[in-house]
Amino acid sequence: MTTMTTVTDLYPSRGATEVSTPRKDPVVWSAPGTPGPIATGDLEAFERDGFLAVDQIIRPDEVPVYQSELERLVTDPEIRADERSIIEPKSKEIRSVFEVHKISEVFAKLVRDERVVGRARQILGSDVYVHQSRINVKPGFGASGFYWHSDFETWHAEDGLPNMRTVSVSIALTENYDTNGGLMIMPGSHRTFLGCAGATPKDNYKQSLQMQDAGTPSDEALTAMASEYGIKLFTGKAGSATWFDCNCMHGSGDNITPFPRSNVFIVFNSVENEAVEPFAAPIRRPTFIGARDFAPVR
Repeated sequence: MTTMTTVTDLYPSRGATEVSTPRKDPVVWSAPGTPGPIATGDLEAFERDGFLAVDQIIRPDEVPVYQSELERLVTDPEIRADERSIIEPKSKEIRSVFEVHKISEVFAKLVRDERVVGRARQILGSDVYVHQSRINVKPGFGASGFYWHSDFETWHAEDGLPNMRTVSVSIALTENYDTNGGLMIMPGSHRTFLGCAGATPKDNYKQSLQMQDAGTPSDEALTAMASEYGIKLFTGKAGSATWFDCNCMHGSGDNITPFPRSNVFIVFNSVENEAVEPFAAPIRRPTFIGARDFAPVR
């Protein structure tokens, strides 16, 4: 006889009303003094603010390798036809390509690079696996932004991640100016979980990857959070990176400048925080968006 294990929902969302829940999990999971590539002061800042900017995570001479690979992927007709590619509704250009660490050996090596995965292990205090990876492409003259959201709200509701033991890194492959649709984060917002109102439609991912709807905070909640926490805009050269906690309230604007903004985005989850069934969705999302392969990065 098989026994089903019930996992307590610590962060209710997608109900009739918006609900605010204080964070119940650590931000930095490793013990104080645990060795790793992040200095103690930077780790403390990450715990306080929910993010950490790194001026150069890959060297300038390495950047063209990743830029060339990104260009290869977004111009390959087979990649465009793959379900892992998301197309801009207006321009019909590729917006994102998911699971790039499985499609591309170049990005697979980046995931395994100790400069990258070492920081993830240090923050999460364990071995890690890739919950999601993708390249994001924001060409100039009208590429759409990503509306305000907490990634954990979606990963919890639709992918079944039980706890906030997940960290993301966005590595710039083009220069991030303050004008070309850069990443914005509300510092300190990772301390409060905002459970959004409204049920999750079946196959919601097909709509949400182009335009977020379910899992979107109300204007009133965003106004209150921005008033309390403020908004930080990230800029940096190609090769710079921003690490941020899974529950940070963040978003980015449209890019109406001539200057493209592209990045590779990797989500590391602790092997001790494996996905279960979705907490607030009728079905799981596809594995190229929310992994079910929990093998640690080696």
